[in-house]
Amino acid sequence: MLTLTANAAQAIRDLTSSAPEPSQSGIRISSQGEGASSLTLTLATAPEPADEVVEAEGARVYLDPVAATVLEDKSLDAGADDQGSVSFLVKEQMA
Repeated sequence: MLTLTANAAQAIRDLTSSAPEPSQSGIRISSQGEGASSLTLTLATAPEPADEVVEAEGARVYLDPVAATVLEDKSLDAGADDQGSVSFLVKEQMA
């Protein structure tokens, strides 16, 4: 299952804190088109019916079935650039 680093959890909490329903809001990672060649990340107010929910440190990530399979052995990290823009990075999980 996808894991979240402390940085990713904080970034997600920051992004969803001003959402209409912050207690249910999270980010959603979904596949684009056929297969898993491209994944997109969007803010979501709730999971879709088939989504897998990953929750850590008060942050929620919703994964569509394809994204859940692709990311099952990965870790999501986050960082910010000099302008404060958040970027997410998928890494291999540490053993």
